Amino acid sequence: MLALRTADLHNDFGRISEIIDSGERVLIAQPQSQNLVVLSERDYNELEKAKRNAEYLEKIDRSSRQVAEGRLVVKTMEELEEMAT
Repeated sequence: MLALRTADLHNDFGRISEIIDSGERVLIAQPQSQNLVVLSERDYNELEKAKRNAEYLEKIDRSSRQVAEGRLVVKTMEELEEMAT
């Protein structure tokens, strides 16, 4: 990860954009507030997908634990059809 100051980003945005587009993440150090990380849209989308996948897998794990604990609800097809109307 490349670390820069806000002035560096401001002064050489074109070159830094190319670096980010090549897959490098850039840390922007801000002395009076929290630092920022700049990444490509492609990398951002990959992170979001990984986050959604982790949330989905956690739901599956939670359901598996509930089944193992015997916490089930059993419905007949007729009961499910009634719920749909």
